[in-house]
Amino acid sequence: MAETLTSPQNPKIKELLALEKESRERKARGLFVVEGRREFERAVAAGFEPVTVFVREGETDAPKADFFVSPRVYEKIAYREGTEGVIAVLRARHTDLADLALSPVPLIIVLEKVEKPGNLGAVLRSADAAGVDAVLVCDPLTDLYNPNLIRASLGAVFSVPVAVCTSEEAYAWLAGRGIAVLTAQLQDSTPYDEADLTRPVALVFGTEDRGLTPFWRQRADAHVRIPMAGMMDSLNVSVSAAVLAFEAVRQRKANSQER
Repeated sequence: MAETLTSPQNPKIKELLALEKESRERKARGLFVVEGRREFERAVAAGFEPVTVFVREGETDAPKADFFVSPRVYEKIAYREGTEGVIAVLRARHTDLADLALSPVPLIIVLEKVEKPGNLGAVLRSADAAGVDAVLVCDPLTDLYNPNLIRASLGAVFSVPVAVCTSEEAYAWLAGRGIAVLTAQLQDSTPYDEADLTRPVALVFGTEDRGLTPFWRQRADAHVRIPMAGMMDSLNVSVSAAVLAFEAVRQRKANSQER
């Protein structure tokens, strides 16, 4: 029977907390933390390997535990409420650009220098819902296994193919596969519903405060924008990504029905 941990000073608990809080620790050890039964099950279904599973004492219908933890200790290690008493350490994995499998007419989302874990997590949710082939995270300023990112994605970080790379590597990979680059920007741009999204395409987004760097602006095949009817001149990057991704889905469906 699994041991019950009752002290926050237990080495296993200290190790878990370090992985939750420190990106450097996660990268050095190749491990990350998932909190919540739903997220844990989605990670395992996607092929991620559990290393240690902690279950709050008294939970029923929970995954097999390596350790039970007392309610007091669980309050210490839980990152948020409503996680069904399950926290697990899993082995991280890295997906290279060469590992990505694409559909005949790929739809890619590219994020440059994304900084906020919540934004990246929300983009991944939209990518999963729209059936995007892959998300390329270029020169990121956040950790792909940040607990806030995993929470915001609701586990989509496990279901959507994600490659972390430089902008130079991403552009070379896209160009080598004949995938058009469309940048989301206000300047010198076409309304998004007038752009051709039925071809193989990569939708490129920058940060909300600085936008895209000249690297992507200068290499884009087209610039697109979402018209703003109010006083705002832009949307949250995750909302913009959702709008453009589902416009691509709409156009492709309409195109197939016309044939």
